[in-house]
Amino acid sequence: VQLQASGGGLVQPGGSLRLSCAASGFAFRNYVMYWFRQAPGKGLERVALISGGSLRTEYVESVKGRFAISRDNAKSTLYLQMNSLKPEDTAHYYCARDSAGRVRGQGTLVTVSS
Repeated sequence: VQLQASGGGLVQPGGSLRLSCAASGFAFRNYVMYWFRQAPGKGLERVALISGGSLRTEYVESVKGRFAISRDNAKSTLYLQMNSLKPEDTAHYYCARDSAGRVRGQGTLVTVSS
């Protein structure tokens, strides 16, 4: 199983970023997929999930209305569109294949700062 997140960077408050996660080594379309984040000095937080057929999505309260999770099963790729970013969104972001975040790849760093 390989999960490689990309698309992070430095952005000003109110800005946007789109994260991608390239998945391989398993039947991507059969799995609920997750985005997690870990802010400096804090624990792992589940940000969003999406079902295999994209019919169900869920978000942590703090990102509702600002973030959107999506997937392209033909490309085995997971996405996270992040809008109206806030300094408190600063974290390493990871994609994961399980609800606890144990099967996750290398993350991508998002820094929201002016």
